[in-house]
Amino acid sequence: MMAEQEKDSRMKIAKWLKKSFPPIHLVAILPFLLGTFLAWRLHHTFTLSVFALGSLGAVLVIVSTCHTGEYFNYVKGEKAGRRFVNRFIRGASLIRAESLSQTVVLRTSVITIMLAGIIGLILQFGLETGPLTLILGGLGALSGFLYSTSPIRPIETSLGELIISACYGWLPAASAFYIQRGYIAPCIHWMALPIGLSIFNVILLNEFSDFYADVAVGKQTLLVRLGKDKGMVIYVLVSIFSWFCMVFPLHTGIPKKALYFHLPVIALSTFICFMMARRKYENPFVRELLCGLNIAVYLGTTAAYMLAFL
Repeated sequence: MMAEQEKDSRMKIAKWLKKSFPPIHLVAILPFLLGTFLAWRLHHTFTLSVFALGSLGAVLVIVSTCHTGEYFNYVKGEKAGRRFVNRFIRGASLIRAESLSQTVVLRTSVITIMLAGIIGLILQFGLETGPLTLILGGLGALSGFLYSTSPIRPIETSLGELIISACYGWLPAASAFYIQRGYIAPCIHWMALPIGLSIFNVILLNEFSDFYADVAVGKQTLLVRLGKDKGMVIYVLVSIFSWFCMVFPLHTGIPKKALYFHLPVIALSTFICFMMARRKYENPFVRELLCGLNIAVYLGTTAAYMLAFL
């Protein structure tokens, strides 16, 4: 009997972890590592307790964002799931398949964001990381929590993609640097441009996979508003602009060798643009491959800056 209960507990924990999407944590944690790394390289400053609590707070915000999205997207995802088979519609399939109630998902979202708030208080008043600590943390927490929350739901407006660009680009890097040093280095603003633009394209390309399901449930993402052809043009233009953003700020304190580390990233991005221009996104297999390469561009952009300062 005890063995069965233990097995059941392990299965519930596994379901909860799957619900929290652990792989996506790297997407926001890597820019956070970049900000921490820059504080160490530029000022030889690194406080382990600040880094540990800051990283935990960032992960809690991401978990809250994921679970909030699961809860508020469930009804629409359920409707879309009955009409379209799409592995990228994760909300409805996971709640249904993993037997996790909507109540559990919502409670987890609220609890994790409250814990993140407590960590923010400890950082600002306990470890004295600076008066902007709670403001920066609050921007990320509220943006993530409200992203899918009715009736606000920026996910269904053209602002959704821009919010993600800021929260997965500038905000984690700037926050990490700030809690270590008490100010934000100007070079971070420049580095955040190509990082933010690349995550914008990650979201935009993923919307190609969800396009017909989003149309079916009336979800007004940027791609639904523009259509696939215009969405493809926006993707290519954003990619080209991100390449220039990698080059122009090299006089702002960013090592010039950052360009050399960016070259493979630019080459990969060029390949994706070429495939998009040929409308290869209509092929499900190719589209999935491009989505994976697109994430590599985002991660590679962040990693290139770290290698340059290293």
